[in-house]
Amino acid sequence: MPSFFNANRCSNWARIIGALLLAAGLAACSTLKLAYNNLPELGYWWLDSYLDFDGSQTPRVRDELDRLLAWHRRNELPQWIALVQKAQVLAPQDITPAQACELGEAVRTRLLAMAEHAEPAGAELALSLAPAQLDQLQRKYAKQNDDYRADWLGKSREAQQTKRYEQWLDRSEDFYGTLDNSQRRALRQMAAESIFSAALFDAERKRRQGVLLATLRGLGGPGAERNAPPAEAQRVVHTYLRSVTEPPAGRWREQQQALWLEGCRNFAALHNMTNPAQREQAVRRLHSYETELRELSAQ
Repeated sequence: MPSFFNANRCSNWARIIGALLLAAGLAACSTLKLAYNNLPELGYWWLDSYLDFDGSQTPRVRDELDRLLAWHRRNELPQWIALVQKAQVLAPQDITPAQACELGEAVRTRLLAMAEHAEPAGAELALSLAPAQLDQLQRKYAKQNDDYRADWLGKSREAQQTKRYEQWLDRSEDFYGTLDNSQRRALRQMAAESIFSAALFDAERKRRQGVLLATLRGLGGPGAERNAPPAEAQRVVHTYLRSVTEPPAGRWREQQQALWLEGCRNFAALHNMTNPAQREQAVRRLHSYETELRELSAQ
């Protein structure tokens, strides 16, 4: 389905367990089978761009990603198939914001399950990171922050709204086919009225980056005076992941919750404006996802 939900709540988790982000995008990928079957390779290169693995880490990371994919194929693909089937049943009819939120929560539950399964491997990797690798991670974050500043913070409020509208339009038309003028106007109005704050999101990103870097440095690594035992490392990683998916009370958590509800309302509103041909297109797209997921599950 097109993503009106706040994707960051579902997918911007610990970068150290990077395969999760790749998995989060597969459901909307037109080359799902190719991407899924190559997830260990894609995940390795994605993680390596953040951490610059050494010769001893590379085979372990690759093995863990292979195991993660095998586990996901056995245990999670059936869950995703059921979720896509449920969406197919809903697609031909009007839906409520509550039903949209229910689908979003189901996606979130599946991503949480994958994150929790990856925690032991993530903790083991965290304990192997050298100071130079954490410096590389910090530089990567700095580059991302510069890019975000140019893409969002350097733009006017109106330009930000236009950017979000264009993103939503692209996802919606990929799912439903071409939107008519009234649907596009409604989508543009949603973007104009959204409570999304690029500045607030930027502040939260930087806060989480700082917490993660401090967490990883606190665990120790090769050559450190103290290395946390594996059980402690896993507990610390788990605590960090939970703090991202369930932020502490405060302004960011309030915006996250408000954006979630806003996304549910917007998705239901746009879906209820679609015509029969557009809903048939949505059903076909969902059915193609189901077919590919079944083929992946059978491999």
